[in-house]
Amino acid sequence: MSSPIAPKVRVGLVGAGYVAAHHLRALNALPFVDVVGICDRDRARAEALAKRFRVGAVYTDLASMASAKPDVIHILTPPESHCALAIAAMDMGCHVFVEKPMAESLEECDRMIEHAHAKGVVLSVNHSDRFDPVVLKAIDVARSGKIGDVLAVHSIRSSDYPTYAGGPLPQPYRQGSYPFRDLGVHSLYLIESFVGPVHTLSVNFYASGRNPMLTFDEWRAYAECEHGTGYAYLSWNTRPIQSELEIHGTRGVIKVDRFLQVCDVNRILPGPKQIGNIMNGARNALRRAFVIPWNLVRFMTGSLKPSPGIYRCVQDFHIALHTNKPIPVPAEEGRRMAKWIDFASRDADHQKAQQLSHELTKPIARSRVLVTGGGGFLGRALVERLRENGESSRLLLRRGDAGAENVVVGSLGTPEVVDRAVQGVEVVYHVGAAMKGGKEEFEQGTVWGTRNVIDACVKHGAKLVYVSSMSVADHAGHVTGTPVTESSPYEPHPDRRGVYTQTKFRAEQMVLEAIRDKGLRAVVVRPGQIFGPGAEHVTPNGVIGIAGRWIVAGKGDRNLPLVYRDDVIDALLASERSPAAIGQVVNVVDPTPVTQNDYLGFAGRTRSLRVTRMPVWMLVILAFKIEILGKMMKRDVPLSRYKIRSLTPLWPFDVAKARDLLGWSPRVGAIEGLRRTFGGDPAGGP
Repeated sequence: MSSPIAPKVRVGLVGAGYVAAHHLRALNALPFVDVVGICDRDRARAEALAKRFRVGAVYTDLASMASAKPDVIHILTPPESHCALAIAAMDMGCHVFVEKPMAESLEECDRMIEHAHAKGVVLSVNHSDRFDPVVLKAIDVARSGKIGDVLAVHSIRSSDYPTYAGGPLPQPYRQGSYPFRDLGVHSLYLIESFVGPVHTLSVNFYASGRNPMLTFDEWRAYAECEHGTGYAYLSWNTRPIQSELEIHGTRGVIKVDRFLQVCDVNRILPGPKQIGNIMNGARNALRRAFVIPWNLVRFMTGSLKPSPGIYRCVQDFHIALHTNKPIPVPAEEGRRMAKWIDFASRDADHQKAQQLSHELTKPIARSRVLVTGGGGFLGRALVERLRENGESSRLLLRRGDAGAENVVVGSLGTPEVVDRAVQGVEVVYHVGAAMKGGKEEFEQGTVWGTRNVIDACVKHGAKLVYVSSMSVADHAGHVTGTPVTESSPYEPHPDRRGVYTQTKFRAEQMVLEAIRDKGLRAVVVRPGQIFGPGAEHVTPNGVIGIAGRWIVAGKGDRNLPLVYRDDVIDALLASERSPAAIGQVVNVVDPTPVTQNDYLGFAGRTRSLRVTRMPVWMLVILAFKIEILGKMMKRDVPLSRYKIRSLTPLWPFDVAKARDLLGWSPRVGAIEGLRRTFGGDPAGGP
């Protein structure tokens, strides 16, 4: 029996991640609830969330939150911490509402339940998908008998998880079962909602290789239940993202689309079956034509909440607790789900543990040189040149042949992987960096990757040749005709330029700080726009590629800061050999004038280009409108006025430093490089 609760329930949240916002929306809508604090080890994140939802107190550990005297604690942290935090909250005399899965093992679930009984408090789990409005409707339809006896349930779920952003590898990424442990629980309790408790469960998992951090990203589960069977398909690759249920009965089928908030019912109708199928299809089409736009209106006006299942489950728990009624998700249900998830995850976890152990202990051939990003456009060519020079390079690859003796497979963002790759080498060519993806991918591959390389080079005494980017320079503020040198101003607003510029800017600053403060022996090479065979589809500076069309900002008469790939490799190898270059930044750009139109002419030799020229002022107006739309939707936008101003290619360049320190001048050159890349002379040229 729960202990008495005061009319105004005092609630504290532990964990300030994305799900916390959904909990807070639901709690703030309950008149008898007072949120008294948010706890997170990342104080800045907790403070930002507290400010957003007007929560007065922020804490960095649960013990400190005791001073706020909460009655209920929501545990919203990763599953490996659920048990310890829940028990600590119960020791404070608090009821506990924990995110799914309840815990990582059956033993932990039992400890939590026993402790709740001993302390006389309530323990519940957030099985939110069961409280989604369309799922509740489907449950009502199934229980009403409209589709006859329910025989089977199929659950299809795909997802797009925030990418690992670098640093010490979090526990979920050390598990082969992640993220099945997170989403598989939804599928199982949804299946149980229609065909009863699971009796037996068989699971198959696969590695597609698309995201090496997830390892096993395709899962199939088959459940024998008390009243029927269940099948779950979970994928982190299929697009568009789906969250759907099919409930199959003897007299009908229910189809639920949780993202569109639509519940269709196909039932046996009088007459020929073909006519019945047509009638069902027509009826559902008419309903969808009304329901989907109406749901959009509800969402925009706030009457349909984001993640409505979380909203409903949180509120139903607190209403039941407040009125002393049975809670909607008892701890025993959470225990049952955790038991099956743990059972289904063991083999995948064991395989991942073996894989991690192998990657960090397998023998690696002795090498003088390490190349990061050796699978990329520049890195591959560098490795080939080193091979031609008789140098066998060690490679650090995100994915590849983990059995190869000269390859370390893993993320640049993982410190222990990078440290292992650098150990024993004399020189590191740090070419690797993120080139696409969201902010987490860039944080992992560029910022954490460079930090890890710096730390490993300092620790093991290796020399670093770091490949930076000309994007770190001030484009919008550059005065036309002023020679660009290594001391030209940095980009003053990297946050306005996009995540690539932001992360390359931070990475270069880290290298320079390590040279100054840690004794790092490094050369920073800043190439211009690198081109060559294999990069024919890359647009030149000042040209935007959209849906196969190249949009030129202006007349196309701007000179480009080009440098042919082989000439960049010459500069990198010279940087390693030059003692005078240590501690220096060196720009590497071909001084030969080549305009955007010249480049387009060469590119037209090998492909059919769709080129549109737009006045800069027109692009500025378009960017302004996109900015307004972004502010209305509270979303980052791909185009802004500042980005348009920054499209202007930097020119001319003073490359005296490359000549004096490295003895470098273009061996192939821009014009010959364009011929090698695209073939012949410019289309329509001499």
